[in-house]
Amino acid sequence: MPYFEILLPLALILFFSKFFGIVLRKIGIPQVVGMLFAGLLIGCIRYIPGQNVLTGGVMEGIGFIAKIGVILIMFSAGLETDLKTVRATGVAALLVTLGGVVVPMGLGFIVACGFNGGFTDWSHDTVVSNLFYGTILTATSVSVTVATLKELGKLSSPVGTAIISAAIIDDVIGIIILSFVIGIGGGGQGSAWVVLLKTVAFFVAAIGVGFLIRLIFKKLADRFPHNRRVPIFGYAVCFLYAYCAEEFFGVADITGAFIAGLMLAQLHESDYIDRKADITTYMLFGPVFFANIGMTVSFDGVDANLALFGICFIVAGMLGKFVGCTLGAKIKKFSWSDSFKAGIGMMARAEVALVCAQKGVENHLINSAIMPFILILIMITSFLTPVILKAIYKKDEKSLLSSLSA
Repeated sequence: MPYFEILLPLALILFFSKFFGIVLRKIGIPQVVGMLFAGLLIGCIRYIPGQNVLTGGVMEGIGFIAKIGVILIMFSAGLETDLKTVRATGVAALLVTLGGVVVPMGLGFIVACGFNGGFTDWSHDTVVSNLFYGTILTATSVSVTVATLKELGKLSSPVGTAIISAAIIDDVIGIIILSFVIGIGGGGQGSAWVVLLKTVAFFVAAIGVGFLIRLIFKKLADRFPHNRRVPIFGYAVCFLYAYCAEEFFGVADITGAFIAGLMLAQLHESDYIDRKADITTYMLFGPVFFANIGMTVSFDGVDANLALFGICFIVAGMLGKFVGCTLGAKIKKFSWSDSFKAGIGMMARAEVALVCAQKGVENHLINSAIMPFILILIMITSFLTPVILKAIYKKDEKSLLSSLSA
């Protein structure tokens, strides 16, 4: 394939990703959804007879850039993780997280069993596949919720802080579960115990080496503050962690990238590294990753049974987060209103769910035909979360005014 053939699709991806991102941001919807819309639109070119824009070689090249994109996205997610916030909220965030992981994963597993033969077939491959469907539903993206809480002036409230902290812990737990399920699902990793030991060994090694890397970066940042060599070396650490995770421990490369970001997150130069990483990621690699998912989505393999499965999967994803996180907040003795806010705030999905699902498809653990339904889940929750949150807060304000005037 002549290299220049990929340039036109890249131009289309960047233009339409930004266009839809700007339009949706004005109505309170995250730009990620705009990138997905861009991919869906560009993907329609495939159905034009005789088209030579999205050839096999072009799609392979875009897929390669997308793989780099997902690593950088998870690196950025690690950099944005504030462990101090997690420690400040403590038990409340942990209870909300546990409810938001256990309940949706359990519901996802049960729904998958109902449509994937899990109640009659307890073979290794079937069980792992059904577990992975549940794993996808553990992911949370609170970018929509954070924007809504900022607008309402409630971001620093007990509920707002608990939601943000819970989402951070949720990401860490979700990544660990993802790596474990992928490990037992394929690649000749051996028994579950072997996979578990390899996963633990990776985290021990990554954290141990991470302390040394942080010392080096601290001296580097002190000597060269706000110098581009700092984020460049940060990228080097990201790719090194991602490679070592996959090659030596059988852990997903995105896990290595996330932990690399986490190791650098507490440096005083972490914001500078994150800003530079954000520019690179969301100027090229991020839009290509999300658009690539939209471009490759196909309803060709969807029959009536799979369509029903997809609908039940979406419902399980929404109910699982809402019920699990609401109960977690209520156990911590939040009011029912505040508990509902936590449940709704944690319901939104975005990039992490897509990353998990894409990994499942690449490792042949799930049916690629489920991807359209994951996109629908993301779009529905992205629209509903801010609308419902605002409605609950307005109702609370009216109740408070009524009680004061009585």
